[in-house]
This record gives sequence, C-alpha cells and structure tokens, in this order.
Amino acid sequence: MATYMPEPYRIKMVEPLRVTTKEERDTAIRRSHFNLFGLKSDDVYIDMLTDSGTGAMSDRQWAAIMLGDESYAGSRSYYKLMDTCGDLFGWSYFQPVHQGRAAEKVLFPNLLKPGQISISNMHFDTTAGHVMLCGARPVNCVVAEALDPSSLYPFKGNTDNARLKELIDQYGRDKVGMIVITVTCNSAGGQPVSLANMKETAAIARQAGIPLVIDAARFAENAFFIKEREEGQADRTIREIVLDMFAEADAFTFSAKKDGIVNMGGLVAVRDDSELMAGVRRLVVPNEGFLSYGGLAGRDMEALAIGLVEGLDESFLRSYTGQTCYLVDRLVEEGIPCQQPAGGHAVFVDARQLLPQILYDLFPAQSLCIELYREAGIRGCDVGSFMLDPDPETGEQPQAAMEFARFCIPRRTYTQAHLDYVVASLAKVKERASSLGGYRIVRAEKILRHFTARLEPWSHTL
Repeated sequence: MATYMPEPYRIKMVEPLRVTTKEERDTAIRRSHFNLFGLKSDDVYIDMLTDSGTGAMSDRQWAAIMLGDESYAGSRSYYKLMDTCGDLFGWSYFQPVHQGRAAEKVLFPNLLKPGQISISNMHFDTTAGHVMLCGARPVNCVVAEALDPSSLYPFKGNTDNARLKELIDQYGRDKVGMIVITVTCNSAGGQPVSLANMKETAAIARQAGIPLVIDAARFAENAFFIKEREEGQADRTIREIVLDMFAEADAFTFSAKKDGIVNMGGLVAVRDDSELMAGVRRLVVPNEGFLSYGGLAGRDMEALAIGLVEGLDESFLRSYTGQTCYLVDRLVEEGIPCQQPAGGHAVFVDARQLLPQILYDLFPAQSLCIELYREAGIRGCDVGSFMLDPDPETGEQPQAAMEFARFCIPRRTYTQAHLDYVVASLAKVKERASSLGGYRIVRAEKILRHFTARLEPWSHTL
C-alpha cells in the first residue's frame, strides 16, 4: 500500500475550512464563469490550485516577522536576506522583488529584444507571458520522455540538448536572447532536471555566448531529486547540490512563494555586478521600489531568510515529495492516468487520456478540474491548451503537448486524510468521465488569459 514519511512537524494552529453543498458549488462555478481562478476561497474545501504562497510558515518564521526592520533604505532585514542568499547560492548580487513574475519583468527586458526567441526545457505560463511582452517568442525544448506520462524516466524535465543545438543553428545565435532551465519543470509535470543535463546545457550556452537563466521556483525539490535519482549524488548534501546547480547559470529568477515557503516574495540575481545587474536595478526602482526592499516589507524578508533554510531540510523535502508520490500511487491504483514518476509539488492527471472525447480546443483538463470542484469542492488548475495564449500572429489556439489537470500540494498544509479524499473524489469523476463535455472561451485577454478568461459549457449542460 502507498505510504510516505510522516511529516517532520506538528500542527500548532489550524484554519477552519467550510464544507459546501453540491448546489452551492454549482452556483459558485457558474458565478465564476467556469474559471477556477474566479472562485472565492470560502467556496473551496481543498485548494490545490497552486503551491505558490499557499504553504504554512513555521513558528520561527512567524516569530521573525516581529523582527522586521521596515526602514525604507538600508533595512537590516534586507542585509540578513542577502547574507542568507549568498550562503545558499554562492553568488554575490541579489535583488528582492515582490514575486517571481516581478523578477521576470525586471530581468527579461535586459536579455530579450523584439523578434528574438527564448529557448527553455519548458516555459511556464508567466515566463512565456513575459517573453512575449518583450516582443520575443518562447520555444520549448524538453526531452521526448516528458511527453509520455507512463514513462518512468527519472529526469523528465531535462532539456533536449541535441535539439537545443539544432535550434541555435536554425535561428542563429543573435536571435536567441536567452536559454532558460526551469527547475523543477512545472509544465512537464513538476519533473526534475539532472545536474549532468544542466552542465551540458550550460556548456552549449557558453559556447554560443547565450545567457543561461534558471527559473528557480522549486530549486530545493530539484536538488532533492538529484540526490535521490542521479548516479553519484546520493552521498552529497542538498546544499552542495544547490551550489553546483547555480554554478552553471548567468542569472536566475525565483518565486519565493514555493521553495522559500513564504506567502509573498521573490528574487532576481546575476552572477556578477555587471551591466546586466545595473539594468535590473534600473527597472526595480520605478517598478518595485527602492533596492533594499524591492516591493517587500522587512518582515517578509525576515520570513524568507528563514524559509530558504527550512526549505532545504532533507527531512522536510522527503516528506513533502512523499505526499506527491503517495497521491500519484493512489490515483494510479484507481486507474487514473498521471504523469509518472511523481514530481515534487503537484499531481498532473492526464486529462487527454481520461477524457478522449474532448478536443484540445475545448480544454479537457479544464473540464476535469471543473467537474472535480463540482463533485467535492477541490480546486485544481488546467496546465494544458487552456493555459496557452493564442498565436499572436494568427490568433489560432495552440495545442499543448500534454493536457494536464494539475493538483498542487501546498507545503506543510494538508494531511493524508485530505489526499485520500482527493483520490476518492477523482475516482467518482472517473466513473462518469465519458459523459463530460468541454468548454469554450467567450472572453479573454491576449496574454496570460487563463487567469481571467470567461468560459461556457460546450456540448453539454450542467
């Protein structure tokens, strides 16, 4: 029977959850125009929409909040965070920002010009959005194994480096503004990137003279998987592996709301105090705030300095990734197809296989998430074609490589009983999967539309 390591913490405070009726949930999802992002949190029982900023902070983090120095300039909380970052990442130049997409906003315009491309193992939604806002185009280059959910390949987040070389030759070095390694690779199912693959990608980037950027939102989980799965890494510490990972990059962006285990925060960093860092700082001041707070309160920086260290604890990482593995194993036992092996922060259900009657442009993963919410009050997220904005030139709907319904597990938040309830609820939805229809978009923005788009049922009625 599936199991995982007991949580290396105990519950000290609880937040009551509201249990809704089926009728209340039907009303709520209609009111949100069938967009899960539009639901009120009070209408959600188990919230698996994202792991971003939704985890539980520790008693040490909450205590540190009282020590926050809210000085506008030169805050001691800022210097504490900078010292922690230097110790963990081995770099010298960091800039706090209010979250990960803010890091992309101030870094990418310094690397990308209109008409260029950004190549990544797989860009996540906000990353692709900020590439497009620069007038550039995102191109994904993940290994083929990532596209087969049943494959047990241990590093499905790896960059296809043979194809990377082909893309550089095809477009020309001057047209490739940057290469991005997303760790773990969210769009591929929270899958890790091996250290060997990162080193190979970095060597290709250096040879071509192209900046290499790490999207580091879940760097700690990636380091844990390297230790667990990669030959020759088992006897090394998580911190040693992290230092090796970041030794390969020229810059990184970081949403601290994931592996930093805080509710708000982010970082952008470059390897040296070059013109690139100067360009970042020029954009921070008008967009985020003065350099020594970058959109964060002193108390936020205090909590982040502690969360970065706690997030690297091996016992915590073993338990947290164990929850995901447990949930995947239980779902597979129920005949529900998932991306395997389990990734770090979420379960990715293969909606294309579960709902083959729904075409990609009617969004099978969105349909599955809506039906699970109606069944049990569980909120997930489409990581498939619905998340892809229309082609800016043709207006056509792109087809995602995979139609995943993502169910995130917030850090230090839910228990095994919650996970078992998710399994039982998805099993009920699976029983009527063949009767489900799709959804079409009736109103949407041009970029990052999935956050605010309005939809309506297509070919079926609720």
